[in-house]
Amino acid sequence: MSGGLVIHGATIVTGDDAGTLYPDGALVVDNARVGAVGPATEVLARHASFERVEARGRVILPGFANTHTHLPRVLARGIYEDLSPPHTPPFTGGLAPLPLPSLSADEERLMATLGALEAIRSGTTLVLEEGAELDRYADALAATGLRLVLCERAWDRARASIGQPGPFEQDATLAETGLARARALHARWHGRDGRVSVGVAAWAPDVCSPELLGRVRKLQDELGTVTTIHLSQVRGEVAAIQQQRGVTPTEYLARCGLLSPRLIAAHCRCMSAEEERTLGAAGAAVAINPAIAARRGLAARIDELERAGCLITLGTDNMAEDMVEVVRTALFMERVRRADGRRPTPEAALTWATRNGYRALGVADGGWLAPGNRADFIVVDFRRPHLTPGLRPVSCFVHQGQAADVESVMVDGRWLMRNRRVLTLDEPAIVAEAERVARAAWSRLFAERPDLPRPAGFDLSPR
Repeated sequence: MSGGLVIHGATIVTGDDAGTLYPDGALVVDNARVGAVGPATEVLARHASFERVEARGRVILPGFANTHTHLPRVLARGIYEDLSPPHTPPFTGGLAPLPLPSLSADEERLMATLGALEAIRSGTTLVLEEGAELDRYADALAATGLRLVLCERAWDRARASIGQPGPFEQDATLAETGLARARALHARWHGRDGRVSVGVAAWAPDVCSPELLGRVRKLQDELGTVTTIHLSQVRGEVAAIQQQRGVTPTEYLARCGLLSPRLIAAHCRCMSAEEERTLGAAGAAVAINPAIAARRGLAARIDELERAGCLITLGTDNMAEDMVEVVRTALFMERVRRADGRRPTPEAALTWATRNGYRALGVADGGWLAPGNRADFIVVDFRRPHLTPGLRPVSCFVHQGQAADVESVMVDGRWLMRNRRVLTLDEPAIVAEAERVARAAWSRLFAERPDLPRPAGFDLSPR
């Protein structure tokens, strides 16, 4: 935005180390940055010439950082959540017994945009997107206005997926192709619009050779960016690595030199205590994906990982982009796991989802609201029955909030959603077309593969 703006009358949750709140506060946005934050009377007096937006009954919070997702996989909503692999032998491989339907470039772009639309509606401002051939839809994601870290995937195990037992058939062409895609994506998109950065992804330990992991680390250092990997995601992965390499997945990464403070390790829910200590000693970040973990019947040991030295962040992973649900699920699952009704606190869970995520993704001046930081924040409407009374706004929102409570979203000083209307996307058209495309894609798959069992309740009738 070109001119200065003051949002006033709201409760402002800064997300700083002290947990500072301003019950009748004001936030200044000036040149895509937070110009000032504090009591409304003081801030308004110093910015008399700025445009004013009255926001009584609302709470302003830092925007969510989703540190691990695959946006086009909203295609599998309501399907893969109930098709998790077993947690005990025999392990057969893959994360679901159904393949994902193939999509054209345009169809994949559409599904990624649908995921981004949900992300904006649930208060997400920063996304790490991991996948292969991200250049097919990077332009569509950039156009949404979200802050992005795009991590192109490399692997070199042929004819196998995560958690699949058997020999490691190494394919040099797969490795070269993946690394070349990562280089090309970085050259084209890194630094674009001041909102897009590009990292490198190794898919998972059991589908990457030691040679490839070493090259991924070398490329990461050369480009000066982050890297990410799926780590200890399912029991089958752990068994495959022990069969292939004779060590745990984390020890394997350590031997290959991939561990570092600029690594975002996704999942980490099938780890030994020694692995947690190894990962923490490296200062790595962990992208906990509690909603999909709960659906799979697994849970990362957040307290142990954090005590070991890991930076805890949160992500959605597959089929959903609702970070409000993710924050609450992380809090609830960890309290159940610890058998502790007070820890972690809602404030800690919010930090995982905001400031920690920004830090892990290399945005040191974002994730909390302070003068000079990036103007990435959300406005939540507390004038709703389930948020009344809002006596402790952070606790109230974490425990009772819904994505639909997010009224407005700003990234880099630009409104992406205002008064519940997404400004950067044609929501009705995207939703209607995505419904049509998804039904057609699944219909094609079952027509081509009549041997595939349809999940119970699968409905492909036209709408």
